[in-house]
Amino acid sequence: MLVADKIKPSIRYAAAIALVAIGALAAAPWLVKITLGQINRPESEWGSRARLRSIRGDSGYSSDSEFY
Repeated sequence: MLVADKIKPSIRYAAAIALVAIGALAAAPWLVKITLGQINRPESEWGSRARLRSIRGDSGYSSDSEFY
């Protein structure tokens, strides 16, 4: 006889749901990191804009500056 057979079905289902929820919470940071990496990659439009903002911000000039 298996250990799972000795546990009431309602408790077994609750434990299964709890374990799936814990697994999802543990995987969430990794999934967010992967998703943001895909969105902000240099080939994407957002990634290109972020890189340009970074370059402009590090240059010491603001976008309102006039150049002669």
